[in-house]
Amino acid sequence: MYSGQICKSVAALPCARLGRIVLFMKNAHPHTSDIPLRVVVSLDVEEEGLFSGHYAASGCGVSNVSLLPRLAPLSRDLGFPLTLFCAHTVFADAGACHVLEQMRDHYGAEIGAHLHHWSTPPASPLDPPHEGQPTRTDKLPRDLLRQRLATLLDAGREFQGAPLTSFRMGRWDLKGGVRPLLSEAGIRVDSSVCPLRHFPGGPDHFLAPADPYWVEGWQGAPLLEAPITQIPLHPALARLWYRSCPAASRDTFHFWGVLSPNPFWHAPRIMRWAARLHRQRGGQVLSLFWHSSEMLPGGSPHVPDQKAADAVLARIHAFLSWLRETFPVQGCTASQLAELPAGTFPVRPAGRGDW
Repeated sequence: MYSGQICKSVAALPCARLGRIVLFMKNAHPHTSDIPLRVVVSLDVEEEGLFSGHYAASGCGVSNVSLLPRLAPLSRDLGFPLTLFCAHTVFADAGACHVLEQMRDHYGAEIGAHLHHWSTPPASPLDPPHEGQPTRTDKLPRDLLRQRLATLLDAGREFQGAPLTSFRMGRWDLKGGVRPLLSEAGIRVDSSVCPLRHFPGGPDHFLAPADPYWVEGWQGAPLLEAPITQIPLHPALARLWYRSCPAASRDTFHFWGVLSPNPFWHAPRIMRWAARLHRQRGGQVLSLFWHSSEMLPGGSPHVPDQKAADAVLARIHAFLSWLRETFPVQGCTASQLAELPAGTFPVRPAGRGDW
């Protein structure tokens, strides 16, 4: 059977049949441990408008940041501190910075960096006109990317009074050539890898592990890669798909063969299934995320109105409450992962891709 037939055959399996296959196989790696499941709850704190397909270089609104205090119960009542990966547009807004101070000082949030290079100075004639799709980072001159990263981190240092040490690249646009720039700039933890995705025209993160791993950065400096949690229905299924499907269609696996705890990507039942299965397979870290602009009514297709915004916040709270009741858990921020004892996480395993 040639590769195209394999892709079509697997994708055509009825959901019920796929479910029976997974239920049969999912106990292959039982995990019963009293070691707490470390839970990282992070947000990309950013400007509005991105879900409309517009990538403005200036004049970006950040009114959504004022909604972050609605998340205070996650930290205050449930014990899950937030990691807030902030874009330059956020650091440049005094009102937004006041909200960040509140989340940091009262609720233990970590402030990290989130590079939207298209809206971070300096401007360049290489930027696409008319708010079009941003240039991929591997197509940008290294010096320009380094300058924009420095602009972001300088703004973060000015806000924080100390260097920022955690990072996430906008649009998951991380390839290997970017990592030396991160560790050179003092970043200790990167969370730019989205497993089981091979973005068209962009990075291949498909085979990345779901748990953190160490990579080599600038001049050999260690950099902890902390992916968000996405797991396949079964690892063998993911490997088969990767080997068999052409790169152009590989990313479709994300829409049918993947489980995650990410509240804007999956329903509560799938989120709980992802947590259970990840733990059974030996997972040490559960990392869920969303965008701050998704909390704004009308800010994304998922949240057309206030009722939808309230519902998703209730779903997140219910899921994290369920985690506390189901597993021994420990909430932590991204940078706290790098402070765990040596040997907690392995070095990067062998495998193809930009992870």
